[in-house]
Amino acid sequence: MKTAWPRLRNNAFGQGSILVRRPRNLRLLSELPADLPTKLFACAKLVRLAAGKVLCRAGAPGDGCYRIEDGLLKVTMVSSSGAERILEFFGPGAIVGELSTIDGLPRSATVVAVRDATLSWLSRAEFEAFAEEYPEVYKSLVKLLAHRLRCTDTVVAASSFLSLKGWVARTMLELVDHFGQEVAPSRIVIRQKIGQNDLAAMAGIARENLTRVLNDWQRHKILSRPSGYYCLEDKRQLEHQAKL
Repeated sequence: MKTAWPRLRNNAFGQGSILVRRPRNLRLLSELPADLPTKLFACAKLVRLAAGKVLCRAGAPGDGCYRIEDGLLKVTMVSSSGAERILEFFGPGAIVGELSTIDGLPRSATVVAVRDATLSWLSRAEFEAFAEEYPEVYKSLVKLLAHRLRCTDTVVAASSFLSLKGWVARTMLELVDHFGQEVAPSRIVIRQKIGQNDLAAMAGIARENLTRVLNDWQRHKILSRPSGYYCLEDKRQLEHQAKL
């Protein structure tokens, strides 16, 4: 007998039963060919950000971008009522704020340091000057954007074919990449407390559905939650469910 999952209901970030999942790890400047990213940030200014401090807020002017040299940042959205939802995490090598640097539009999300971070700051004016000196940057960006459009098609397809458990499994495995600590063979603790509202937002499903998935995994000893930390008891099972 199939489980009857509740329909998505209206929430603080949108309406209706359709929830659009954003592509993960949307990177453009860090994927430029050859040594262009290295040259781009060669003279960038180092910035240090303490854990808990805001790097940029949604709606703020997009006057440059940051490459993470060390530390961990989270990308969040805040509702009109003040509720925060984590969308994803970024670690060393990732570039945040690049879209605003390219198109000049305001920031689309708020970025906060989860751990003390060191970043390289590149202003929009410096990026434009670099692009004039290396015009192949724009050619590469066109190809990368075309590739991202194709990736969006894949995300839409995955929304149709990947199960709810698959979306939650992918989210858990991403958290393992950032916070996982192996405490026994095939047993990994996620050393960061994540609320169910944030997990649901990251997975792109309703919280009710997330709760059902987690409860089912706990019953089958795939997942546990000692002291408020999620623990993967069977990582291979989650990897299997995360596949299309």
